[in-house]
Amino acid sequence: MIYSLTEQGAFARDFGLKDQIRRASVSVMSNIAEGFESQTQPQFIRYLGTAKASAGEVRSQLYVSQDLSYINQEQFAEAFLLAEKASRQISRFMTYLESRSQAHHIREDAAEYEV
Repeated sequence: MIYSLTEQGAFARDFGLKDQIRRASVSVMSNIAEGFESQTQPQFIRYLGTAKASAGEVRSQLYVSQDLSYINQEQFAEAFLLAEKASRQISRFMTYLESRSQAHHIREDAAEYEV
């Protein structure tokens, strides 16, 4: 959704904001994946914290985007809701992991994949 929004009108020409909001939105998923591949639960939780912070950054940049009239109220509301939902889900997952024993490895060491 962020990539689609940033290809429209004046938003597409604001290279700084366009790049920043795109990087922040991709950072959410990337940090979750990187944390999942980490060796320990505390590392995973730290990566989840970074992912949650990136979701907050996206929300902040959506405000700027709306203030500059790059996106309308409907676009803002839809994107903001998704970023807020992601943040809440990450937060609940962090709480869940923090309540469990830290002796567990996170990643699948023996996963088999066909290419």
